[in-house]
Amino acid sequence: MSSQELVTLNVGGKIFTTRLSTIKQFPASRLARMLDGKDQEFKMVGSQIFVDRDGVLFSFILDFLRTHQLLLPTDFSDYLRLQREALFYELDSLVDLLNQHILEPRPAFLEVHFLNRNTQAFFRVFGSCSKTIEMLTGRITVFIEQPAASTWSSNSFPPQMTLLPLPPQRPSYHDLVFYCGSDSTTDNQIGVRYVSIKPDNRKLANGTNVLGLLIDILLKEGFHLVSTRTVSSEDKSECYSFERIKPLEVLTMNSTPKLEAEQSQKKK
Repeated sequence: MSSQELVTLNVGGKIFTTRLSTIKQFPASRLARMLDGKDQEFKMVGSQIFVDRDGVLFSFILDFLRTHQLLLPTDFSDYLRLQREALFYELDSLVDLLNQHILEPRPAFLEVHFLNRNTQAFFRVFGSCSKTIEMLTGRITVFIEQPAASTWSSNSFPPQMTLLPLPPQRPSYHDLVFYCGSDSTTDNQIGVRYVSIKPDNRKLANGTNVLGLLIDILLKEGFHLVSTRTVSSEDKSECYSFERIKPLEVLTMNSTPKLEAEQSQKKK
């Protein structure tokens, strides 16, 4: 390969060497036109073309020119800055791909606080996405034992009990609370609170069993258990943190550079 087939760019102090054919992948772009010397943003300094732009972000742009794909690190967050660079270089296809990333849903975070005290277990679920809390509210039902209406007028012992279904409490759009286990009533009778979580039809009173079922359902909904920690060993209080993120996706442009150039000429 001869030196005439290569070009060296100094972008914000970072040096990149690539083929001329790579730079010219998108004929309608500003990059493809930089070699004619008419654009004041591109200065010839020795054997290098100097561009006073972000060199770190240009590495992603160069990778896109080589592969026609946008593959970013999982912890990448500078979408708007990268889109600004793509606009500067007039790479419309890259701008469109970045729009897909910018508009996609952000990761959802969720915490389950579990407190096991004596014969009762208390739950508080907090989520960054209110739709997730709404989904869980629709699935979770608390059943409270109470004497059947027919037993109030009779002397039957023990009294017949029925289960009154109630939704979990919603202190805010982002959390819900409920509890299960033995429950003392005002007349010193012991009732039991059960919890059922769809699609499982079981009515569970044991807090550990309810916790296991809740975690299993969250995992099936695409959440990943990130961490667990003991908040208080004396109160047997624990916190489970979950995260749901979209899988890493390679975005590939739909149109070819040649077609993009023809469309740009038609607009002119």
